Parts: sequence; C-alpha cells; structure tokens
Amino acid sequence: MKKSNSAGKITSGSRAARFLLALAVFCRLVPLYAADSQRPPININLIIDGSQTFLDAKEEITSWACNHMDQILADGDSLTIWNAGTAAEVIYTGSISSSADREAAKKSVTDFSPSTDTADFAGALREAASRQSSSYSYTLLISASPAALSSVLSSPQAGLLRFSRVEEFSSWRVLVVGLNLDARVRRAAAAFYGS
Repeated sequence: MKKSNSAGKITSGSRAARFLLALAVFCRLVPLYAADSQRPPININLIIDGSQTFLDAKEEITSWACNHMDQILADGDSLTIWNAGTAAEVIYTGSISSSADREAAKKSVTDFSPSTDTADFAGALREAASRQSSSYSYTLLISASPAALSSVLSSPQAGLLRFSRVEEFSSWRVLVVGLNLDARVRRAAAAFYGS
C-alpha cells in the first residue's frame, strides 16, 4: 500500500512540476509588451472574431488591437491576422520591417468587417499552429461571441487553448494562447527529471 501511495505522490508531484514548468514557459512568452529590438523575431497571430457580434464592440476592439500591435511588434516579427468567420481566412500576413508595415497591418484590422453568424476559431487556431516557423509565437484570439468560444472548447482543437490567459472587456475578451507548448513542456519536464 505504501508503495502505491508514494508512486501516487510522485505522479501528482510530476503533474505539479509540469504545470509549473508550462506556466513558466508561457509567462516567458507573455511579457512581449515592450517591442525590444534585442529579442529574436517571433510569429504573431491575431485571430479576430468574424461573427456579427464583433460589430457590437468593433470600435473598442480595433482601437485596442492597434494600440497593442504598437506595443508588441518589433522589426523582423512575422504577423498573420486571421478572420475567424465561417471558415478561417488570412486577411493580412507579412514580416514587419518598417512603420509602413505596421500601418498596413493596423489598416487590415480597422477595415475588418464580419460577414457571418459564426466564428471558426478552431480552424484559425489549427492553421496558426501549423504555420509556426520560429521557436516563439504569440497568439491573440479576440472573441465577441461566447457561443463561438464555447464551440471551440468542445471541439478537437480545445487542446490548443490549454495554455491560455483570458483578459475580459465589457462585451468581448482576448485570449493569449500558447500554441504548440505541449511538446516543449514534455521535453523540458523530461530534461528536468533526467529521463
């Protein structure tokens, strides 16, 4: 009996250590608010709710998104902006190397107009995860539709939201999503435990 209890403690200790390690990796990705030219280029994904509910908060969302891009974008970053409408589609993609690139990206956000009643967050997250080309990525998902967010949580892509942080606003929310962290957490845990 004691043997299985101690094995259980090791297992729950391992889970706790993995969780703390995942949290440390995720927190290292989150503080990208200062566009520091010393950091290596990263992939940035901005996934915007393509459902009609976006229109209820469009001005607030676009203002926030444009200000946030000014804070996080650094030269060399790769930016992809997604319309999570009926099917996920890219509305902007490019490498940021000048203020003109930043303005073009912001224009794609301010000109964004939804055209459907649904939001394909699952498809956008899946595509964003498959296109990651650098070792670090920063993914923001803007949701104005609780129903659309619920549908992704009940889909096979729910695991993509496993390492997420939510920031709530009046009628919308932003999720900072740690895409493709599972494998990194497993490798780090294995290296930490020496197995």
